[in-house]
Amino acid sequence: MTKHIDKTEAPSAGGVSRRSVVKGAAAVGAFTVAGPAYIKNALSSSGEINILMWSDYLPPKFIADFEKETGIKINYTGIGSNEEIINKMKANKGQGFDIVSPTNNQGLEWGPLELLQPFDLSKVPLDKVNPAMSAIGEKDWNFDSKGSHWLPHIWGTEGIAWRTDKWAPAGAAPSYGDVWDEANAGKTMGRPHSMMLGAGLYMETIGELEPGDMWKAYESEATMRPIWEKVTAWCIARKKNLKLLWNDADTQKNGLLNEGVIVGQTWDGPPLALKTAGDPIMYQAPKEGSMAWVDGMAMPIGAKNVDQIYEFIKFSYMAQHAGKAIDDHGYNSPVLGADKFAGDAYKKNFADAYPGDSLSNLNPWPPQAPWYAEIRTEYVNKFKSA
Repeated sequence: MTKHIDKTEAPSAGGVSRRSVVKGAAAVGAFTVAGPAYIKNALSSSGEINILMWSDYLPPKFIADFEKETGIKINYTGIGSNEEIINKMKANKGQGFDIVSPTNNQGLEWGPLELLQPFDLSKVPLDKVNPAMSAIGEKDWNFDSKGSHWLPHIWGTEGIAWRTDKWAPAGAAPSYGDVWDEANAGKTMGRPHSMMLGAGLYMETIGELEPGDMWKAYESEATMRPIWEKVTAWCIARKKNLKLLWNDADTQKNGLLNEGVIVGQTWDGPPLALKTAGDPIMYQAPKEGSMAWVDGMAMPIGAKNVDQIYEFIKFSYMAQHAGKAIDDHGYNSPVLGADKFAGDAYKKNFADAYPGDSLSNLNPWPPQAPWYAEIRTEYVNKFKSA
């Protein structure tokens, strides 16, 4: 997520006393069930839509329901990173897809590329979603004052997952440091760039870095380099303790189930989906604070199926459809009232993942400038090749 998140409030899957992920959403719980007008509109739109989206965001049931209700066929290409989205759009010059799904903090990278077009918000039911999340588009994705080029779709966090039958945190909450601990050598995993950031947050708690250093690194190259030099050296010295480096949801699941991983730094969705399926897996916000994000929907300049795009957005913003989806993939929805359509397992998973004050201790991903991404890649490559 971005700086727009008020860290004193965050969303909960609980029913009656649900708190909000961002300021202003807690009091809004109403949702509108689609009526005949929507169904008639949707069925009048036929054809197909080409979607480039994170690999586990569109469950088969969601796709089947959308196709049945609208007559629109979804051609779904799954991806595992923001770099994949940007590189594919650059290579194709913004052609080939109708919807792509960048994370909220990527606006500074996308703006100069001129590969997206603004949404016609008169066709988007923004009243159905968390207002603070929809405001991210206007604030960080309003390129050249042409309007919002981004809409919220899925939100979640990155924290610590583990095998409950093989490992347990030493205290009430796990730590990013557990991934690098000698005691867990050869049985841990993470994604290089975010795992290194997590290592930095842990280093702040043990005196290896000053408190707040990892977020100060976003200010300038001069500030970033000495901080990431320390982080990279620390991670390289402990690289031998890692079992697996992941880049997508399936790799995370496979690591926990089949590759001997007992603890790892992961997204929330994959381990919680395993937990729901009955596997001995737990996911929890670490004591340093989970890292929060919002993945969105954006429309490339080469989008061909514009009517179908707006039908997809309308469908995705209906609480009953969003609720069924989060039940399956394990992440969270910005759609107001979606949790009312999710099952008890989702609500329990949410409570287990964010106990105590963890929702007030989120670390929103800051907006990421192109220079920051380039330098971070330099240090990540140094770590990976060590």
